[in-house]
Amino acid sequence: MALTGGFQPGMRLSYNEGLLPASQSDRIRVILVSPRNPLNIGAAARAMANFGLHDLTIVAPFATNWTEAKSAVGAPELLREARVCATLAEAVADCALVLGTGSLDRRRPEQRILPMPQAAGAVHSFLQSHPADSRIALVFGSEKHGLTSDDLTWCHAIVVIETADEQPSMNLGQAVAVTLYACTLSEVSMQGSLLLPARLPDSEQLERLASLVEATMEEANYMTRGLRSANGEALRILLRRLLPEDADLRRILGLFRRILWRMQHPRTGDDA
Repeated sequence: MALTGGFQPGMRLSYNEGLLPASQSDRIRVILVSPRNPLNIGAAARAMANFGLHDLTIVAPFATNWTEAKSAVGAPELLREARVCATLAEAVADCALVLGTGSLDRRRPEQRILPMPQAAGAVHSFLQSHPADSRIALVFGSEKHGLTSDDLTWCHAIVVIETADEQPSMNLGQAVAVTLYACTLSEVSMQGSLLLPARLPDSEQLERLASLVEATMEEANYMTRGLRSANGEALRILLRRLLPEDADLRRILGLFRRILWRMQHPRTGDDA
């Protein structure tokens, strides 16, 4: 039987040459939101180590379970050094592309839906076209309910692993492993992937614009404080769906600052 893949007898096999180089994989952050099972946390960390990723952030973990996972015998070093954040907003503040993961079972999301091959293409497109200091976040939800609607407002798109109808959801550790395998292969098809602008602003910059728009809406009596939470979520989703470039975001910030200032400092009759 003929050998495939260019392998010749006597050649040294290097099975991990197909993974991303460290200069790119180090820009990918894995975020676990409120994980519950120490074994799943450990499995996710092990998958990261398998595929050369080191940036792990845990959001609002259950204290006892997190301590158990972190102190487990054989826990990867990256698990012991993982960053802990109180909120997802804090965890993704410096990330320019945020991809949430989850099943579409009983969910009607407002974000773009990316099957895994397209999500991998989007990750590669970002890594190749954006500056070396820009980061990607891959976000995974709790084993109990996955990412909440509020969690997803911080995401540009939802990544979906296609599964059988009889069992639509995956174990957390398995979902992390499948996602990281697909996203860290050095060669993937870009066909149908998310088209990204030349430079995306990070989540903290988008939130600054959202807060300014909210303040302008309030000044114009367009919304009440009681509706601020709902409007805030809608704005987060809208800004991420629009995918504004960094330069466009600065222009929009300047425009709304001017509008808000003028509303707060109306012209008098003498200025006419």
